[in-house]
Amino acid sequence: MTIAIVDYGAGNLTSVKKAFDFLGKPAVITSDADQVVRADKLIVPGVGHFATTRALWTSGLKDAIVSAIGKGTPLLGICLGMQWMFNSSSEAHGVAGLGVFPGKSVHFPAEVKSPHVGWNALQTRGDSRLFRGMPAECFVYFTHSYRVPLVDATVATCEYGGTFSAAVEKDNLFGVQFHPEKSGAVGMKLLENFCGLSC
Repeated sequence: MTIAIVDYGAGNLTSVKKAFDFLGKPAVITSDADQVVRADKLIVPGVGHFATTRALWTSGLKDAIVSAIGKGTPLLGICLGMQWMFNSSSEAHGVAGLGVFPGKSVHFPAEVKSPHVGWNALQTRGDSRLFRGMPAECFVYFTHSYRVPLVDATVATCEYGGTFSAAVEKDNLFGVQFHPEKSGAVGMKLLENFCGLSC
């Protein structure tokens, strides 16, 4: 099994790879479209501005990701990577997301501190493959200023300035707003569950 961590110029690549190294799972950081298409699992991580995701469209990586998704390769978007899986973001008008989930990411309301940084509780819902074997409420680590709405594919929510989607799941597509690589045993269990998926 090969896990491709897609490098499109956003941050947080090394810490994600270290998490897979800890689990003993072969992961490679790559910006090579052919390697993305051939991978058994895909990770689209990211910390930073939504405009950074424009590089996915201009580098050929978006087409490689779409091709991989089409043949059933499991994809996990982390933080900015999850937001990119939606239609767009109010952070970068005119920059399109992948659009596999409906809606767009928006900034937290002014009445709460932004960015939302630190540990917060998740409430899982439904029969999620990502959260298999985990409690209905668990704590994970967030750092973000934008959030995506609740959708049919939402499998975990978080409360901060209102309820938002903390995780989504549909077929071979998965996204988490929090950082599993920084979320201790809970995050490691989630990544292990992802590695064990056969979609």
